[in-house]
Amino acid sequence: MIYLASQSPRRRQLLEQLGVRHELLLPGADEDAEALEAVHEGELPETYCARVTSAKLDAALARLAVRGLPPAPILCADTTVAVDNLILGKPEDDADAARILGLLSGRTHRVITAVAVADATHRAATLNVSEVEFAPLSAEQIARYVASREPFGKAGAYAIQSQAAAWIVKIAGSYSGIMGLPLFETASLLEKFNLEV
Repeated sequence: MIYLASQSPRRRQLLEQLGVRHELLLPGADEDAEALEAVHEGELPETYCARVTSAKLDAALARLAVRGLPPAPILCADTTVAVDNLILGKPEDDADAARILGLLSGRTHRVITAVAVADATHRAATLNVSEVEFAPLSAEQIARYVASREPFGKAGAYAIQSQAAAWIVKIAGSYSGIMGLPLFETASLLEKFNLEV
């Protein structure tokens, strides 16, 4: 059994696909989880993603200790979408979602997912980078997608397993990584903690 320190239903689904039994270890009301995701000036997207994931793991390890839960490895992950070196976070409102989708339109962007696992004695992490090419999008397509509310709560304002999949011309990398948890890399990490995957 592992603890999953993530609110993402997609990560839960992907762990289930691997057959990994897990329990959620989510932040309490006293924790400012959003503060961990603040971007440092000049930070490259890959560096940002790895740092945020490490910070989430530190917070989860402290949470486990404070709550006095049985020991087990903790898995954390973070997904970052980037156009060149511009980090595209979760949209704040409709206009921001439309702006982000406009930046992705007709271009290739990177989807970076960092995964980190730790237990009481050791820690391991990995980074997966995939490339996604979007077809050119009309203002009407963007407006319809924003109106669907699908962009909200998602880095880069879209989910690959949503209707936005119709815009994807090409993927180079890991489909599960783009969803939020690269399965090959995750399985390799979990094996280091004697978990059979």
